[in-house]
Amino acid sequence: MTHPFTLAGARLVALPSGALHWPEQGLLCVSDLHLGKAERRARLGTGALPPYETRDTLARLDADLSATRAKTVVCLGDSFDDSAAAEALGEDEKLWIATLQSGRRWVWIEGNHDPGPVDLGGTHLAELPAAPLTFRHIARPGASGEVSGHYHPKAQVRARGRSLSRPAFLIDGDRVILPAYGTYTGGLRSDSAVLSRLMRAEAVAVLTGTAARAIPMPR
Repeated sequence: MTHPFTLAGARLVALPSGALHWPEQGLLCVSDLHLGKAERRARLGTGALPPYETRDTLARLDADLSATRAKTVVCLGDSFDDSAAAEALGEDEKLWIATLQSGRRWVWIEGNHDPGPVDLGGTHLAELPAAPLTFRHIARPGASGEVSGHYHPKAQVRARGRSLSRPAFLIDGDRVILPAYGTYTGGLRSDSAVLSRLMRAEAVAVLTGTAARAIPMPR
């Protein structure tokens, strides 16, 4: 189950995977892939992770592209965990990305972890205006019609007597903040001060998982 909504007159769909679909424009947007996180942690000696997160993330992106048939892909920044992780990407994964890019417009938005993988094809931009929306990595207070990521938002709810935390879209009349799409990404709770200040009182959180479920944004 998806969650359709309207932002600045654009009819958008929050997918259970954490991707955002703009059907009228044939556009799929994902944020904070953080590909190569396991490689970076192993390189820096900060704790080993199973080295499969890049392929898992690409597999989910492949499935979303097949389901939506999107012809434009916008990656909202922090597509790699750092520049060295992009350089260390395996040949099989590079070929997979090239296959996903084939026949599509592909836009890498600059993030704070990486400037965009410059040797993997596509277009590299600081932000993408696509009226009536603007796609950028970090939300700007006072902006309207804004699609961003960066914060890896998650929302906590209680179910059957226990707390459950899920990556979540945060949506109000001005903006949508996407959850991190990458497999090994953490998150910032929606009741954090920075997210509470950014989002309007009527904001909703759309939990990801097997279905996209909208709830009032926990504060």
